[in-house]
Amino acid sequence: MERPRHARSHQSLEEDEEEDVVDAMISRTGCMAQHRELQECMAAQQDWRHCQPQVRAFGECMARRQRAEE
Repeated sequence: MERPRHARSHQSLEEDEEEDVVDAMISRTGCMAQHRELQECMAAQQDWRHCQPQVRAFGECMARRQRAEE
């Protein structure tokens, strides 16, 4: 199964490499599952407003991570 991509239709090799860096950073936070769920919703719905539960879950996970680092 191909991993979900950020909402860009035509990506250059440079953009793919930047995306890999973003994915690596998110993976280190422990929030990759929430990020993937959000990406899957965005791919299906094509409108972030329909993905609010996933947006909140990802945001809460990232906030927990940030609080833990403080």
